[in-house]
Amino acid sequence: MDEYVLRVEDLTMHYSTRAGDVWAVDNVSFALKKGQAMGLVGESGCGKTSIATSLLRLLPDNAVIKGGHIYLNSTDLVALEEEEMRKVRWRRISMVFQAAMNALNPVYKVGDQIIEAMENHGLVTTNEVARNQVADLFRLVGLDPKLMEQYPHEYSGGMRQRAVIAMALSCKPDLIIADEPTTALDVIVQDNLLREMMELQHKLHMSMIYISHDIAVIAEVSDRIGVMYAGRLVELASAVEVFHHPLHPYTAGLMSAFPSIIGPKRALKTLPGEPPDLLHPPHGCRFHPRCPYATDICKQEVPELKDLGNDHNVACYHPMEAS
Repeated sequence: MDEYVLRVEDLTMHYSTRAGDVWAVDNVSFALKKGQAMGLVGESGCGKTSIATSLLRLLPDNAVIKGGHIYLNSTDLVALEEEEMRKVRWRRISMVFQAAMNALNPVYKVGDQIIEAMENHGLVTTNEVARNQVADLFRLVGLDPKLMEQYPHEYSGGMRQRAVIAMALSCKPDLIIADEPTTALDVIVQDNLLREMMELQHKLHMSMIYISHDIAVIAEVSDRIGVMYAGRLVELASAVEVFHHPLHPYTAGLMSAFPSIIGPKRALKTLPGEPPDLLHPPHGCRFHPRCPYATDICKQEVPELKDLGNDHNVACYHPMEAS
């Protein structure tokens, strides 16, 4: 049996605009084992959420998957027709959306919305069975089952996020994607929610993909971390390796941009310049205009994502110079 729940191979996705194609995701490859948690991290606009919506095939009308494969177990999601994809979405792969309020319909009770997802996939036979299952889900995510009868606007931000997590769990999928699951929550609620999500993942032996711009949050909840820059995966390794031994200059820059509560005080470093325009991405390595180690080859040829040992993959011609 294939040990990988998800295998993404050379995924390329563009947004078509009047000005031209936006290279949102460019030749991205990674794999995820059952029960494993992976984090995708990078600046806003680097392609993290575009990968998530590509995996779910929830793309806007102007988005086109140009190439590659997305294997969920042995099923290539890219090749599926929309009708077949509807059977996969939520049942085998689901998502915790960034804006919990926008993910819930304001005119329906929260419990009814979760029941609808279960009924659409034929997972419940009667309304009574469905309500009992939703009550169990609410207890699982730390909500009082009585809240099933309330509307989204009656929930706090943390409660709405827990409800969305319950909805993502409702059909017992193989994989859950959490896109900035703690955005707009205060740090105490954020920490509690992340700990609860980790406990649920281990208890239910789920596979998870966490998406965030905050590498510290990602390192806390993930077994492996993929670092995105300008639509490309530039580093992929265990969370410990990425956090303590970043090999790509961009990853090292991210690590230097947030403070530590231990050790001596140090000045925070920022990366010069701005992310490139993905309508006209630079030749070669897309990070070279901002990289202090760039040489001529960086400006001319695209570096491949290579394993440099200890399953630490990096797409850089001068990786050790960043350590």
